[in-house]
Amino acid sequence: MTERQSGPAPDALLRSLGRLLRPLVRLAIGNGITYPVLTDLLRDLFLDVALRDVLTDEKARTDSRVSLLTGIHRKEIRRQRSSAVDHEPTPEVVTLTSQIIARWLSAPPFVSPLGTPLALPRSAPAGEPSFDALVESVTKDVRPRAVLDEWASQDVVRLDADERVVLNVAAFIPRPGRDEQLFYFGRNLHDHIAAASANVSAPGKAPFMDRSVHYDALPEAAAVRLEALGREAANRLLLDINRTAMEIADAEPAGDGPTRRVNLGVYLYMEDEPPKDTAP
Repeated sequence: MTERQSGPAPDALLRSLGRLLRPLVRLAIGNGITYPVLTDLLRDLFLDVALRDVLTDEKARTDSRVSLLTGIHRKEIRRQRSSAVDHEPTPEVVTLTSQIIARWLSAPPFVSPLGTPLALPRSAPAGEPSFDALVESVTKDVRPRAVLDEWASQDVVRLDADERVVLNVAAFIPRPGRDEQLFYFGRNLHDHIAAASANVSAPGKAPFMDRSVHYDALPEAAAVRLEALGREAANRLLLDINRTAMEIADAEPAGDGPTRRVNLGVYLYMEDEPPKDTAP
């Protein structure tokens, strides 16, 4: 395996990377992350990727080889070898919340015949749908009441006039700044960039889907209308895929063999364009 992969010319790739990184740099500056801090992170990532992903043959992982690939001095490589990049595990709240909501949005008997999540009584006789049964279908380690109290405090659910638990249909959108949102921020952007990078580097047919619909120079009203249509269509798609994925997962439980993960994402972005007489 050669380290130099087929793909775009370095100059063209750098221009694309500059545009890709601009909103991340803006986010970093807005949250007090300075250039030296980010360069330390980038240096560690260069070393980690070179050692884990590029030099798959352990015998090839010499300081000289890593230095040649990354441009990092061998003294720095020796100093950094003992401290690997921290691969943060998935927060438990993300795993539990996503699993419960996914089941509430797709699995009988917690959805209506039309596919909408039912308002659930807090408890019910065995075999009948309830919030307690929903939580216990996913985990026995956390009390349903603890989940209900936490979700109610975050406006994920509410109690209706009949004391039934009602799901906020936007519940799978984490609140700004919380650990859940930052986890999905990192994971979803990572997966989108990983898919696009694989497509750019592929010698033949692109292995992953990466498509978008984009229009420029739209009047404001038209852009707002298109944005609303996009949100509605995207939510419908994700709910349909989630419902089918739950059926597939229940019908084909994972065994002892190797497993894969699948992440289907949808994004939508809108911004004001500069005046036509403004230089780029």
